[in-house]
Amino acid sequence: MGLSTIGEAIGIRFTEVGEDYLVATMPVNENTVQPMRMLHGGASCVLAETLGSVAGMLVLKDVTKEYIVGTEINASHLRGVREGGMVTGKVTPIRVGRTVQVWNIEITDQRGKLVCVSRLTCQVVKVRG
Repeated sequence: MGLSTIGEAIGIRFTEVGEDYLVATMPVNENTVQPMRMLHGGASCVLAETLGSVAGMLVLKDVTKEYIVGTEINASHLRGVREGGMVTGKVTPIRVGRTVQVWNIEITDQRGKLVCVSRLTCQVVKVRG
């Protein structure tokens, strides 16, 4: 599912699947930093939306009949991460309904310090045709 996507391009790797969570890592490198060589806030949002969207797809009953689209994301960037580091995101559900899903994503640095908190709202869309 993640081949030839932005997630693959910036190095997002899923590392753990739990009963009600997913975990993925992302390197802080030339593909994910801003000019000051710190983790770009947009890259954190990509990690958050990737985690939430994949989690959303995993809870669908039939992926041949419906799919997930992100409709709103917010992120609070709490701490900088210098180039050369690694961040880890963990997604957990806030609400998983028939038509709307809301996900919480926490991103931490390699020391376990909270870097970003994000909330993603997804719409469940029926496949047409």
